[in-house]
Amino acid sequence: MITDHPWLGSLFGDEVVAGLWSADTQLGHYRAFEKALAAGLAASRRVPQDQAARAIEAVDRAEIDLSSLAKSTLRDGLPLPDFVRQLRAAAGPDEKAIHTGATSQDVLDTALSLTLRDVTAVLVERVQALDAGFRRLVSAQGDAPMMGRTRMQAALPITVADRVRTWRQPLAEHAAGLDALRPRIERLQLGGAVGTRNGWDRDGEAIATHVAQALGLSAAPVWHTDRAAIADYAGRLSLVTGSLGKFGQDVALMAQQGVDEITLAGGGGSSAMPHKSNPVLAELLVTLARYNATQVGGLHHALIHEQERSGAAWMLEWMILPAMTVATARSLTAALDLCSRIERIGTPAPKA
Repeated sequence: MITDHPWLGSLFGDEVVAGLWSADTQLGHYRAFEKALAAGLAASRRVPQDQAARAIEAVDRAEIDLSSLAKSTLRDGLPLPDFVRQLRAAAGPDEKAIHTGATSQDVLDTALSLTLRDVTAVLVERVQALDAGFRRLVSAQGDAPMMGRTRMQAALPITVADRVRTWRQPLAEHAAGLDALRPRIERLQLGGAVGTRNGWDRDGEAIATHVAQALGLSAAPVWHTDRAAIADYAGRLSLVTGSLGKFGQDVALMAQQGVDEITLAGGGGSSAMPHKSNPVLAELLVTLARYNATQVGGLHHALIHEQERSGAAWMLEWMILPAMTVATARSLTAALDLCSRIERIGTPAPKA
């Protein structure tokens, strides 16, 4: 991916959110699921308590062979069959307490919920920080006059506070929107082979409740093929980057030579024109907004799951959603950086 590129990654990537999708983090989520399930099986008396305790210890100490996971993923289309095999080998005679009644999608989707819980926390914190940055900008320069422009033509005079208000206004809604999605996103997936929890007979609901509580997730109904919440989350990501793209587009226009309504510290240079100071961060915000807007359609395609599980739609989701979260996180850091670089904003003073 471009976010992992040796030099382009510094422009487009975000180490914090990318780290939430790393192999180590995801394996930690897989282990957490299997340990919580083992404890749930014991709580429902489907396996003895001591057996579950030993299985949990085995899950913790198991050294996962990543090369084996890679080979099996090429064969199986997902890493879980081999991951479970390795855990059960580590557990030996206590293997019955590991993964019994669950399916690969339960582990992967629960890991997704745990990941998005952490992603949301990062994004909300950054949205709030950007809101504070805009507030400081208004406090320092909000009374300065500038020309209001409609359809990129001079219209009527406004103040800097009027322009910044259009950048700041959506942020509270975005923070609230991300928080409102938490109950639909931060939820356990535990449906078993065909989404009916048939592997645990009448104990399915109790086991799900136990596992959800252990992981700090809601014990939602099975959502194997209902991906609407994921699509809505992606939609909110695109709304966030879209608002920041508007900020970037405005700054790029304001920075044009001849308009000069903004002065930025540390603009980008040119290899051929040393007199230029390019508004790179502003341009990046526009690019990331357009990228996420393009990706939303892909996740709407991923809504289409045939019968009780789709491999194709599921894989499409894996490809798109992590990249969208990284783009959104990077957009927020770029916007924060850009806001901090505004030295002057408003109509330039007439030259003597």
